[in-house]
Amino acid sequence: MKNITRYCTIYITRHGETEWNTKKMIQGHKDSPLTQNGIDQARQTAKKLQKINFDEVFSSDLRRAHNTAKIITEERNLAIKTTKLLREKDFGKYSGKEYTIFQNELKNYLNEFESLPDEEKKKYKYPTSESDEEVINRFIRFLREVAVGYPNKTVLVVTHAGLIGNLLIHLGMWKYSDQYKTKIDNAGYLKLISDGIDFFIKDANGIEINP
Repeated sequence: MKNITRYCTIYITRHGETEWNTKKMIQGHKDSPLTQNGIDQARQTAKKLQKINFDEVFSSDLRRAHNTAKIITEERNLAIKTTKLLREKDFGKYSGKEYTIFQNELKNYLNEFESLPDEEKKKYKYPTSESDEEVINRFIRFLREVAVGYPNKTVLVVTHAGLIGNLLIHLGMWKYSDQYKTKIDNAGYLKLISDGIDFFIKDANGIEINP
């Protein structure tokens, strides 16, 4: 490993549980409020991270992530910077609908997707949706900018399951099939370090890696 003193430490956290999470609805770029359980999850993560001295906090501009970031940092004097780069994958017209509707209406597309090799799955787009390649490209671009901009600093990033899962696939920690059998808990987090080129996962809480 290179000189570790130049690395930025980044805690990547999923938002707390939302009402739509409990109803098995696709959220995408639409939004849903945190449940009381989601608020409690964020508070538990705040306790787990209370000894971490964050220098900066970034969040998706979607309310569920921003509110999670506010709960985690409520006892700290830190401004939360929001960005669309941290938004969940865009499912277009299927955002805000039950996942079963997505499955039923796009059955042929889902079957086609499953038949593809992993490299092709990255580029695959359901009607009106973002591809996973587009998702991971914007997330990696953001993480590289943070790592380069905050060397030797510690940064909190609050985002969504789709981005975290795609990051784990990108880093070779997951296969595509692992998305359906492994967990990314609400308010779970990864700890990674980066110099803007390489990424190394150092810890995980509530997120399965190397399944």
